[in-house]
Amino acid sequence: MNLRHRPFAALVLASIAALLSACTTGQKNVYDTTWDGWQSHFIVDANSWTSRGSNDYFILEPGYTLEYADKSGNARLTITVTQETRVIDGVETRVVVESETVDGKPKEISRNFFAMCKSTKDIFYFGEEVDIYKDGAISSHEGGWKSGEQGATFGLFMPGKIDVGARFYQEHAPGVAMDRYVIRSKDKTLDTPAGHFDRCVQMEETTPLEPNTKEFKLHAPGVGLLQDGDLLLVKQGKTAQNSAIAVPGTKG
Repeated sequence: MNLRHRPFAALVLASIAALLSACTTGQKNVYDTTWDGWQSHFIVDANSWTSRGSNDYFILEPGYTLEYADKSGNARLTITVTQETRVIDGVETRVVVESETVDGKPKEISRNFFAMCKSTKDIFYFGEEVDIYKDGAISSHEGGWKSGEQGATFGLFMPGKIDVGARFYQEHAPGVAMDRYVIRSKDKTLDTPAGHFDRCVQMEETTPLEPNTKEFKLHAPGVGLLQDGDLLLVKQGKTAQNSAIAVPGTKG
């Protein structure tokens, strides 16, 4: 039938059906754009979720570890993909532990929850449990959130396809965590203590919760995050793990 002669309601229903079909075939993800122009809500085929895998710029395989330090070596950050999984918002996610120290003392430890869409290789962020330390003891859990709780929804942490200019929310927990990013480049270079890296993706991160704050992060193909503020990658690779990592002050 010629589209011009279809009733308007039929056209609307046909459009919705086509959208739902695209969402459930696993061939692509569907992104909803909020009023401010940032893609914030994502529909993924339930059969396409996996708690392990990788794309060009993010490795979600148990045992993979990244270590960072500032120039003085006093501030350090270790990111480890653990053997542990956690069901968040109905999806099995992988627990990735970030441990930040200053002068050898814990500053912040978080347990982050990630899952990947097998069909698109998009890596999604489902939330985090945060322990912030002061004088060696946990002082707060500020910034913690989970998708599906108190209006929070998972965000797109690293797309499988890099498009310069794309704008996504990494986390969408109103009033708590609203980090978002613009992909600025995919051909940056950077020298770090871990080596020289080409074809790096540069992301500009902002949040409406702190309008005057802006950060830039670089991700290298086959490696992941290279630079986070003053911290540069010093070591990366896969370590043997037989159980989930035990982190002081967090749930096992």
